[in-house]
Amino acid sequence: MADYIHEVRQLVGHRPLILNTAAGAVLNGRHQLLLQERTDTGDWSFPGGYMEFGESFVDTCRREYLEDAGLKVEPIRLLKLFDKDFYTYPNGDQTQLITALYLVKVVGGHELDHVTNETQRVAYFDLDKLPKFFNDQSVKMAQAVIDDVEENQ
Repeated sequence: MADYIHEVRQLVGHRPLILNTAAGAVLNGRHQLLLQERTDTGDWSFPGGYMEFGESFVDTCRREYLEDAGLKVEPIRLLKLFDKDFYTYPNGDQTQLITALYLVKVVGGHELDHVTNETQRVAYFDLDKLPKFFNDQSVKMAQAVIDDVEENQ
């Protein structure tokens, strides 16, 4: 059932929805984090997105990472589940985002080198020099990555 969220939004308009999402965190050898510059706001976020009907969180993470960053990834482990974050998109859509954040490893593909409908570009950032994030949940997700790196060094 492709584009499930779009179909639901056509039915309910901008009303608040609880939506499941998944994202991945890729770190390079210098502990830099790969992020996606969004086309809708120009802010940065983790490659990831909405779960389609019938998908698991892991399936969603894999699909969205390929769409948003051009990379095939394999989740290594769940870093954290975020379930108390709210966001209103510029178009007025209201959401409570339930997001599974995975530490992932790259197993194929190539980083996007062109603009898509969701991604301006992807880039690596030092953990102490992160860009302006898309929403509060992305800030919390970055902190979860930082905490994980510090715990596992």
